[in-house]
Amino acid sequence: MFWVLFLLPAMVAAGLSCGRLCLAAVAAARPQPRPDGEQSLSCYEAAFLAGGPYRVADLTLVSMHRARRLLLAHTGWATVVDPEGRDDLERSVLTAIGPGGQERIAAIRSGAAAADAVRSLADRLAGAGLAVPDAVRCGVSSSVRAVRSATLLITVLAVSALLMPGEGDTGRGEIAAWFALPLVLTLGCLVIARVEIHPYTRWASPDGRRLLGGLDPAGDPLMEVAVRGLRAVDDPQLRSALTSGRFAHRGQ
Repeated sequence: MFWVLFLLPAMVAAGLSCGRLCLAAVAAARPQPRPDGEQSLSCYEAAFLAGGPYRVADLTLVSMHRARRLLLAHTGWATVVDPEGRDDLERSVLTAIGPGGQERIAAIRSGAAAADAVRSLADRLAGAGLAVPDAVRCGVSSSVRAVRSATLLITVLAVSALLMPGEGDTGRGEIAAWFALPLVLTLGCLVIARVEIHPYTRWASPDGRRLLGGLDPAGDPLMEVAVRGLRAVDDPQLRSALTSGRFAHRGQ
Protein backbone atom coordinates (compact mmCIF):
# COMPACT_ATOMS: atom_id res chain seq x y z
CA MET A 1 0.00 0.00 0.00
CA PHE A 2 3.00 2.30 -0.12
CA TRP A 3 1.89 3.28 -3.63
CA VAL A 4 -0.82 5.41 -2.02
CA LEU A 5 1.94 7.75 -0.88
CA PHE A 6 2.66 8.35 -4.57
CA LEU A 7 -1.02 8.69 -5.46
CA LEU A 8 -1.76 11.46 -2.95
CA PRO A 9 0.68 14.05 -4.39
CA ALA A 10 -0.49 13.09 -7.87
CA MET A 11 -4.09 13.86 -6.90
CA VAL A 12 -3.07 17.12 -5.22
CA ALA A 13 -0.99 18.23 -8.22
CA ALA A 14 -3.84 17.48 -10.62
CA GLY A 15 -6.43 19.25 -8.50
CA LEU A 16 -4.39 22.38 -7.84
CA SER A 17 -3.10 22.83 -11.39
CA CYS A 18 -6.48 22.21 -13.03
CA GLY A 19 -8.18 24.48 -10.51
CA ARG A 20 -5.67 27.22 -11.29
CA LEU A 21 -6.31 26.80 -15.00
CA CYS A 22 -10.06 27.03 -14.47
CA LEU A 23 -9.66 30.28 -12.52
CA ALA A 24 -7.45 31.70 -15.27
CA ALA A 25 -10.02 30.68 -17.88
CA VAL A 26 -12.78 32.44 -15.93
CA ALA A 27 -10.67 35.60 -15.73
CA ALA A 28 -9.93 35.42 -19.45
CA ALA A 29 -13.61 35.00 -20.30
CA ARG A 30 -14.66 38.18 -18.49
CA PRO A 31 -15.94 40.80 -20.93
CA GLN A 32 -13.28 43.27 -22.00
CA PRO A 33 -13.89 46.88 -23.09
CA ARG A 34 -14.94 46.92 -26.73
CA PRO A 35 -13.96 49.60 -29.23
CA ASP A 36 -16.68 52.09 -30.08
CA GLY A 37 -17.42 52.16 -33.78
CA GLU A 38 -15.00 51.29 -36.54
CA GLN A 39 -11.30 51.76 -35.91
CA SER A 40 -8.24 51.76 -38.09
CA LEU A 41 -4.84 50.47 -37.04
CA SER A 42 -1.55 52.28 -37.34
CA CYS A 43 1.51 50.31 -38.39
CA TYR A 44 2.76 50.13 -34.81
CA GLU A 45 -0.63 48.97 -33.52
CA ALA A 46 -0.88 46.32 -36.23
CA ALA A 47 2.65 45.17 -35.43
CA PHE A 48 1.86 44.69 -31.75
CA LEU A 49 -1.39 42.83 -32.40
CA ALA A 50 0.27 40.58 -34.98
CA GLY A 51 3.53 39.82 -33.20
CA GLY A 52 3.86 41.58 -29.86
CA PRO A 53 6.65 43.84 -28.54
CA TYR A 54 9.45 42.37 -30.65
CA ARG A 55 7.44 42.90 -33.84
CA VAL A 56 7.07 46.56 -32.84
CA ALA A 57 10.83 46.81 -32.28
CA ASP A 58 11.48 45.23 -35.69
CA LEU A 59 9.11 47.64 -37.39
CA THR A 60 10.71 50.65 -35.70
CA LEU A 61 14.17 49.52 -36.80
CA VAL A 62 13.00 48.96 -40.39
CA SER A 63 11.27 52.33 -40.47
CA MET A 64 14.35 54.19 -39.19
CA HIS A 65 16.60 52.30 -41.62
CA ARG A 66 14.39 53.14 -44.59
CA ALA A 67 14.34 56.80 -43.54
CA ARG A 68 18.18 56.72 -43.31
CA ARG A 69 18.15 57.71 -39.64
CA LEU A 70 19.65 54.36 -38.69
CA LEU A 71 22.10 52.13 -40.52
CA LEU A 72 21.53 48.41 -40.03
CA ALA A 73 24.51 46.37 -41.18
CA HIS A 74 24.28 42.72 -42.22
CA THR A 75 26.94 42.03 -39.58
CA GLY A 76 24.28 42.56 -36.89
CA TRP A 77 25.27 46.07 -35.77
CA ALA A 78 23.22 49.28 -35.87
CA THR A 79 24.72 52.76 -36.25
CA VAL A 80 22.87 55.98 -35.48
CA VAL A 81 22.72 58.47 -38.35
CA ASP A 82 20.13 60.90 -36.95
CA PRO A 83 20.06 61.03 -33.12
CA GLU A 84 16.61 62.67 -33.02
CA GLY A 85 13.67 60.28 -32.78
CA ARG A 86 10.34 61.28 -34.30
CA ASP A 87 8.24 59.49 -31.68
CA ASP A 88 8.52 57.62 -28.40
CA LEU A 89 9.22 54.30 -30.11
CA GLU A 90 12.11 55.70 -32.13
CA ARG A 91 13.46 57.41 -29.03
CA SER A 92 13.32 54.09 -27.19
CA VAL A 93 15.46 52.54 -29.95
CA LEU A 94 17.98 55.36 -29.67
CA THR A 95 18.04 54.92 -25.90
CA ALA A 96 18.69 51.20 -26.34
CA ILE A 97 21.62 51.99 -28.65
CA GLY A 98 23.15 54.31 -26.08
CA PRO A 99 25.40 57.36 -26.35
CA GLY A 100 28.06 55.49 -28.28
CA GLY A 101 25.90 55.48 -31.39
CA GLN A 102 26.46 51.78 -32.11
CA GLU A 103 25.05 48.58 -30.64
CA ARG A 104 24.22 45.00 -31.54
CA ILE A 105 20.78 44.77 -33.16
CA ALA A 106 19.77 41.87 -30.92
CA ALA A 107 20.42 44.00 -27.82
CA ILE A 108 18.54 46.94 -29.34
CA ARG A 109 15.51 44.76 -30.03
CA SER A 110 15.44 43.51 -26.47
CA GLY A 111 15.77 46.99 -25.01
CA ALA A 112 13.21 48.59 -27.32
CA ALA A 113 10.69 45.77 -26.83
CA ALA A 114 10.81 46.26 -23.06
CA ALA A 115 10.62 50.05 -23.20
CA ASP A 116 7.84 52.16 -21.70
CA ALA A 117 6.72 53.21 -25.18
CA VAL A 118 5.81 49.64 -26.10
CA ARG A 119 4.11 49.05 -22.75
CA SER A 120 2.05 52.20 -23.29
CA LEU A 121 1.06 50.97 -26.73
CA ALA A 122 0.05 47.61 -25.26
CA ASP A 123 -2.00 49.25 -22.50
CA ARG A 124 -3.76 51.49 -24.99
CA LEU A 125 -4.69 48.57 -27.22
CA ALA A 126 -5.82 46.48 -24.26
CA GLY A 127 -7.94 49.37 -22.99
CA ALA A 128 -9.61 49.57 -26.40
CA GLY A 129 -10.37 45.85 -26.32
CA LEU A 130 -8.04 45.10 -29.24
CA ALA A 131 -5.22 43.37 -27.34
CA VAL A 132 -5.36 40.65 -24.71
CA PRO A 133 -4.35 42.19 -21.35
CA ASP A 134 -0.88 41.11 -20.28
CA ALA A 135 -2.10 39.80 -16.92
CA VAL A 136 -4.70 37.59 -18.63
CA ARG A 137 -2.28 36.19 -21.20
CA CYS A 138 0.44 35.52 -18.63
CA GLY A 139 -2.06 33.96 -16.22
CA VAL A 140 -3.39 31.57 -18.82
CA SER A 141 0.07 30.65 -20.12
CA SER A 142 1.48 29.98 -16.65
CA SER A 143 -1.60 27.93 -15.71
CA VAL A 144 -1.23 25.77 -18.80
CA ARG A 145 2.45 25.22 -17.97
CA ALA A 146 1.44 24.20 -14.44
CA VAL A 147 -0.97 21.57 -15.79
CA ARG A 148 1.73 20.24 -18.12
CA SER A 149 4.15 19.98 -15.20
CA ALA A 150 1.50 18.19 -13.16
CA THR A 151 0.94 15.74 -16.01
CA LEU A 152 4.65 14.94 -16.09
CA LEU A 153 4.77 14.58 -12.30
CA ILE A 154 1.78 12.21 -12.30
CA THR A 155 3.41 10.08 -14.97
CA VAL A 156 6.66 9.85 -13.00
CA LEU A 157 4.81 9.00 -9.78
CA ALA A 158 2.71 6.36 -11.56
CA VAL A 159 5.78 4.67 -13.05
CA SER A 160 7.52 4.76 -9.68
CA ALA A 161 4.50 3.19 -7.96
CA LEU A 162 4.21 0.48 -10.59
CA LEU A 163 7.89 -0.41 -10.25
CA MET A 164 7.73 -0.77 -6.50
CA PRO A 165 8.58 -4.32 -5.39
CA GLY A 166 6.02 -6.54 -3.73
CA GLU A 167 3.08 -5.69 -6.03
CA GLY A 168 1.40 -8.50 -7.93
CA ASP A 169 0.01 -8.19 -11.44
CA THR A 170 -3.49 -7.53 -10.10
CA GLY A 171 -2.14 -4.88 -7.77
CA ARG A 172 -0.37 -3.14 -10.60
CA GLY A 173 -3.58 -3.04 -12.64
CA GLU A 174 -5.40 -1.41 -9.75
CA ILE A 175 -2.54 1.06 -9.25
CA ALA A 176 -2.62 2.01 -12.93
CA ALA A 177 -6.38 2.57 -12.75
CA TRP A 178 -6.03 4.92 -9.77
CA PHE A 179 -3.29 6.96 -11.40
CA ALA A 180 -5.30 7.12 -14.60
CA LEU A 181 -7.84 9.38 -12.85
CA PRO A 182 -5.57 12.41 -12.26
CA LEU A 183 -3.81 11.78 -15.55
CA VAL A 184 -7.08 11.89 -17.51
CA LEU A 185 -8.05 15.05 -15.62
CA THR A 186 -4.88 16.94 -16.53
CA LEU A 187 -4.80 15.70 -20.13
CA GLY A 188 -8.47 16.61 -20.55
CA CYS A 189 -7.80 20.10 -19.21
CA LEU A 190 -4.95 20.55 -21.67
CA VAL A 191 -7.15 19.52 -24.59
CA ILE A 192 -9.93 21.87 -23.53
CA ALA A 193 -7.44 24.69 -22.98
CA ARG A 194 -6.03 24.18 -26.46
CA VAL A 195 -9.49 24.61 -27.99
CA GLU A 196 -11.16 27.12 -25.69
CA ILE A 197 -8.39 29.17 -24.08
CA HIS A 198 -5.64 29.25 -26.72
CA PRO A 199 -6.87 32.53 -28.29
CA TYR A 200 -6.18 34.32 -25.00
CA THR A 201 -2.48 33.51 -25.22
CA ARG A 202 -2.19 35.53 -28.43
CA TRP A 203 -1.49 39.24 -28.57
CA ALA A 204 -4.70 40.32 -30.32
CA SER A 205 -8.19 39.93 -28.91
CA PRO A 206 -11.01 38.69 -31.19
CA ASP A 207 -11.77 42.33 -32.10
CA GLY A 208 -8.10 42.97 -32.74
CA ARG A 209 -7.83 39.92 -34.99
CA ARG A 210 -10.89 41.10 -36.89
CA LEU A 211 -9.23 44.43 -37.62
CA LEU A 212 -5.97 42.70 -38.57
CA GLY A 213 -7.86 40.45 -40.96
CA GLY A 214 -9.33 43.48 -42.68
CA LEU A 215 -5.96 45.06 -43.41
CA ASP A 216 -4.54 45.03 -46.93
CA PRO A 217 -0.81 45.64 -46.54
CA ALA A 218 -0.07 45.30 -50.27
CA GLY A 219 1.90 48.27 -51.51
CA ASP A 220 2.84 49.47 -48.02
CA PRO A 221 6.23 47.98 -47.07
CA LEU A 222 5.99 48.99 -43.41
CA MET A 223 2.48 47.61 -42.99
CA GLU A 224 3.64 44.37 -44.61
CA VAL A 225 6.39 44.09 -41.99
CA ALA A 226 3.87 44.89 -39.25
CA VAL A 227 1.47 42.15 -40.35
CA ARG A 228 3.78 39.49 -41.74
CA GLY A 229 6.99 40.07 -39.82
CA LEU A 230 10.54 40.07 -41.09
CA ARG A 231 9.76 37.65 -43.90
CA ALA A 232 8.13 40.64 -45.62
CA VAL A 233 11.49 42.50 -45.78
CA ASP A 234 12.59 42.31 -49.41
CA ASP A 235 16.23 43.30 -48.82
CA PRO A 236 18.19 40.11 -48.00
CA GLN A 237 20.97 41.98 -46.18
CA LEU A 238 18.49 43.96 -44.08
CA ARG A 239 16.57 40.79 -43.26
CA SER A 240 19.83 39.06 -42.30
CA ALA A 241 20.75 41.94 -40.01
CA LEU A 242 17.39 41.93 -38.27
CA THR A 243 17.18 38.17 -37.80
CA SER A 244 20.49 38.12 -35.93
CA GLY A 245 19.69 36.67 -32.49
CA ARG A 246 15.94 36.99 -32.89
CA PHE A 247 15.20 33.29 -32.31
CA ALA A 248 16.17 33.69 -28.67
CA HIS A 249 12.70 35.14 -28.22
CA ARG A 250 9.21 33.82 -28.79
CA GLY A 251 6.12 35.41 -30.14
CA GLN A 252 7.90 37.52 -32.71
